[in-house]
Amino acid sequence: MKIIILFASCLILLPTLGSGFALDSENRLDSFTNRQVFAPGEPLFVYGNSIADSPVLIRLSSPNDNIIHFEQIVTKNDGSFHYFVMNWPSVSDNTPYGTYILEIIAESGAVSDELNLKFTETSSLVNVPVIRNVNTIVFAPETGAINNVFRVYVQTSSDGLLIGNEPDEILGTSHVHLPNGQVQSLENSLEMLHQGLYYVDYLPALEGTHVFHMVTFDEGYISHGSAATNVLMEDISGISRQVVALNQSLIETSDELKKLKSETSGFGSTLENASGNIDQSVSTISKSVANMEEGSSQLNSLLFPIVASIAIILALQIVIIARRR
Repeated sequence: MKIIILFASCLILLPTLGSGFALDSENRLDSFTNRQVFAPGEPLFVYGNSIADSPVLIRLSSPNDNIIHFEQIVTKNDGSFHYFVMNWPSVSDNTPYGTYILEIIAESGAVSDELNLKFTETSSLVNVPVIRNVNTIVFAPETGAINNVFRVYVQTSSDGLLIGNEPDEILGTSHVHLPNGQVQSLENSLEMLHQGLYYVDYLPALEGTHVFHMVTFDEGYISHGSAATNVLMEDISGISRQVVALNQSLIETSDELKKLKSETSGFGSTLENASGNIDQSVSTISKSVANMEEGSSQLNSLLFPIVASIAIILALQIVIIARRR
């Protein structure tokens, strides 16, 4: 009974607290919520009018595009509907503080309403100026190479939601600071990847540091983001290819050295064998010389008596001849 009384009291207060879109007679869809700002634990109701006895889809999305709640209901015979969506949960990675989008879809997607809801620490309202937080984040590679295209990404958001459609409208004054001090405009160069996500394919022609300065301008609010890329004569991939080629050359040189070493080791054994043969030949020659010396001494010993005898005979003949005269 307490829940029914609370729900009825909320419905009574809904027209004063809710906000939505004006009734469209052609679309026949009008939707409201019990409030626009919520804190953890507070209930969220949606109500409105559409086609009688027709389905209505209710979908709640978080700032990081997660579907927090999804349900299909059917309108009453007078076309009205009211639905308790949820009690807001505690803050987490899945349900962070920020702007949530509540979509009410009727006629099988033919018509729809979108309500922006705020999820904060407290739902107490104070009279302060409305300030939007527009953020610009730039993603650029740390290094690049001359005459090699690299891609730079840009993200534009406001209060946790991605914003922007045409890149020339939201990022029209973005530019690049070149190493020589000149400034190059990126107007008409940026492309849209997704709502709030853009990129540019940049071809550097100078060596040095290139600073990408992205400027977001949306509904009177401006935001700046920068990132730097150091452009080299050759990129890391080219240097890696050279290192691979050098390693291949070193491997081939190592293989050649191994072959030379194996061949040199064969030469060593051959030289050792030749040296052994030479030593053996020298030993044999030495023995032959010794034998020749021994034979010569024996021959001398044999010839000496003969020579002596001949000398004696010659002497005797000379004496005999002298006596005859």
